[in-house]
Amino acid sequence: MSGQIKFHLDENVSNAVAEGLRRRGIDVTTTPEQNLMGASDPEQVAFALERRRVIFTQDDDFLKLHQANVSHSGITYCHQGSRTIGEIVKTLALVWEWVEPEDMIGQIEFI
Repeated sequence: MSGQIKFHLDENVSNAVAEGLRRRGIDVTTTPEQNLMGASDPEQVAFALERRRVIFTQDDDFLKLHQANVSHSGITYCHQGSRTIGEIVKTLALVWEWVEPEDMIGQIEFI
């Protein structure tokens, strides 16, 4: 293993997700903590790419960026309202545990 995935949560994700991941020892940044509130989606992607972080989002616009071949370190996506916070945290923890960061580059994982 070359390392663990580090996540970046966009502004539409509940802070409870970040707290749940951190309780499991997972490295997480959030849009508010990084002073990126109001930053464009491409700016969020650039932030995460520069820091080799996989974005977790519930915003369909990130899927459009992927389809437009915008470079990214990986996107994990969950449709808004389709999962509880606990389910999201558990699934992201599984991704963190089983997926190599380099395997996420340019990929989307639907959770």
